[in-house]
Amino acid sequence: MQEITKIVVPVDLEQHTQKVADFAIYMAKKMGAQLRFIHVTEFYASGDMMLGSPSLETINQERVQRAKEVMNNLLDDNRAKYENISGIVYKGEIVDTIVKYAQEEQAGLIIIGTHGAKGLEKILLGSVAERVLKRAHCPTLTMNPYK
Repeated sequence: MQEITKIVVPVDLEQHTQKVADFAIYMAKKMGAQLRFIHVTEFYASGDMMLGSPSLETINQERVQRAKEVMNNLLDDNRAKYENISGIVYKGEIVDTIVKYAQEEQAGLIIIGTHGAKGLEKILLGSVAERVLKRAHCPTLTMNPYK
């Protein structure tokens, strides 16, 4: 069995991100592992644009810039708890990017939060955590930050 020296933690940078971060830090401390947070911003496509709204390029760039600011805040807020952390923001398809990043980083573990989608939402959108779990090269630990 491969020793877990690096943990990748996909985050959505929403209200429950800190709960996922706290759990990931706890696990990283126990394992003495590096902690790598990743956020992926999916760009809006031209079909998503409403009449009279700013250009898609402007909206997409603002979303990436805001995500980078929030990621930096997350890292700053948690460095006192655990020094061996870093974070990155990518733009692209969420699941593909997370899986590729974890593989490139040679992660031994992925820790990902769930959102508890139910019914039609889950049927239409699927679960990011579930799709990452099915495609990841390494063990994936899910947690429900809503509990």
